[in-house]
Amino acid sequence: MGFIIRIVINAFAIWVVTLIPALQVTVSPFAPGETLQIVLTYLIVAAIFAIVNSVIGTVIRIVAFPLYILTLGLISLIVNGFLLWLTAAISGWIGFGLHVENFWWGVLAALLISIINWFFGIFLRPQRKKKR
Repeated sequence: MGFIIRIVINAFAIWVVTLIPALQVTVSPFAPGETLQIVLTYLIVAAIFAIVNSVIGTVIRIVAFPLYILTLGLISLIVNGFLLWLTAAISGWIGFGLHVENFWWGVLAALLISIINWFFGIFLRPQRKKKR
């Protein structure tokens, strides 16, 4: 259940980022491109982003741990931008999905996605029950 909530939050965050034209991040739905296809495209892109972030992001964070220490965590902005760019590349292979025109705008878009995920994750993710 938590993974589905994470995907929905990611889809919402990606949608918000695509509303900002200066970031040059767009989503192209699969045919015929009506409302249902647009929503499903956002959910598919969010699922790809969640999987890429969980698998590849974890490996990168472990390997780049010394860089995290040296830069006081600022390298995470670059890593998140790379993961967003990688999500765009994977969804591009499918033929529809996320398009990131510029890597540095992708870094800013990834920062906004992270902030939105953090904010809504506080309220929407299920809380663990305390054992007595």
